[in-house]
Amino acid sequence: MGVTVAELLGEPQLGLSLLAGSAGLGNQITWAHTSDLPRLWEWVTGGELMMTNGLSLPSDSAGQVAFAEALVQAGASALAIGEKMHAPEFQPEFVAACNSLPLPLLSVPYPLPFIAIARSVAEASLLEESRRLRQTARIYDLVRQVGTTGNGWNALRTRMAGELDAQLFVLDKRCLHPWHPHGEAIPHELAEALIPLLGQAAEVVKHFQWHHLGGDRHLLMMDIPTHANALLVVLPNSALHPDAVVLLHAATVLGLELSGTVLELENQYRLGSEFFLRAIDGHHGTADMESRLSGFGLPANDFIIATMSSPDEQGLDNIHANLWRHGYASACLRRANRLHVAISAGCPQDLLRHAVGPGVRIGLSRPATASGFQSALQESMWALGTAASSGESLVRYAQGPSWLGLTSFVEGQALVQHVLGPVIEYERGRKPDLILTLGTYLDNQRSWQKTAAALFVHRQTIIYRIRKISELTGLDLTETSGLAQAWIALQIHQAMDAG
Repeated sequence: MGVTVAELLGEPQLGLSLLAGSAGLGNQITWAHTSDLPRLWEWVTGGELMMTNGLSLPSDSAGQVAFAEALVQAGASALAIGEKMHAPEFQPEFVAACNSLPLPLLSVPYPLPFIAIARSVAEASLLEESRRLRQTARIYDLVRQVGTTGNGWNALRTRMAGELDAQLFVLDKRCLHPWHPHGEAIPHELAEALIPLLGQAAEVVKHFQWHHLGGDRHLLMMDIPTHANALLVVLPNSALHPDAVVLLHAATVLGLELSGTVLELENQYRLGSEFFLRAIDGHHGTADMESRLSGFGLPANDFIIATMSSPDEQGLDNIHANLWRHGYASACLRRANRLHVAISAGCPQDLLRHAVGPGVRIGLSRPATASGFQSALQESMWALGTAASSGESLVRYAQGPSWLGLTSFVEGQALVQHVLGPVIEYERGRKPDLILTLGTYLDNQRSWQKTAAALFVHRQTIIYRIRKISELTGLDLTETSGLAQAWIALQIHQAMDAG
């Protein structure tokens, strides 16, 4: 173990004296660090004796009290200030704060060099360094030990917590839910303490920092560097805190375990996409569908399909992982700015919205069975079209407002077939230039020139294609009624096109 504040004061060759904070004499000193920078506490990792000539210390009472509080919040064990140097007068409020926090305040006699204090601390820490190396080796060996236990994540986290004599939580720092579905939820009172800390200095957790919770309780929070939004929270079981360097290694080992989990999750995502494509094309019989859905952890006779869209395509990237993280398996298919997700019908709507995040629109099918997979997909796409037209963020099929005067995808299909069916049939086996041209033409306010530029073709080609559409559909696209029918049918066709 390192030297305590009391033991350092007892070394006669140093001649240090205690000015305040006697209640902290038992604090362990892991290192001695010198700095005269203004925000001295930013250089604290936990357990340091911070030494300064006084340039860091404000002259006013409020500033001195805030200085002491920040040092304790960061985990400093003591503060040593050189006498006859540059320190301002110690205000009574500062001394009182050091006594109450407690923060041992030491006076370094002139002209004792700070290096002499640092050497004493370093010599006392030699045995601690040997202990740290052995503990680091044991932490890395945990990966081998839990490799065959089945539930590697819980086994690793539990054994590591025992090694560090602390409670460990790995959280999604956006919501403070467990990052892994088998992880332990953080106690409510601790979550409440974390929220303001994350809000005050989110950039700090990219490294690590101790925070004082009151009394002798501290916590450390730091990012697990290999995984976005994965936050490691450490709550020591005793006043003796885990070593900060050892904790860095612990975060690395946890990150390695999570990497293996994420690789497996991404493989499931790929398999889910392949399943979705074959299910859309009708390649699986009912018994096969039930087996495959069960293989993805989905109830084969009580699932829903959610179709989602986002103005930011990256907003759809991690939805499958967020659902898994909250305990819900899924099978997904990503197509451009749409994501189709098969998930248990028991997934609460508020949890789905939470996992999806802001800005994403969701259309939900009715609960379905394996034989109704394709119909559920059509329902979800119809609901998404309704959400987009009504401005709502989530719509359930048959429970939302009507869309374009229609109430179901069956009516929508009938309208599309009636209006655009001849065009779709004409393009079967051909390059779908006509439907693409019609959409681009209407999006560009019926401008021949803008449509030609958007599609990189000659203006005369656009004129020919529009005339062909009119010929096939019998619609006069120069008339308002013809345009209205074509536009409505096209909106439905595009919204319900899973490809």
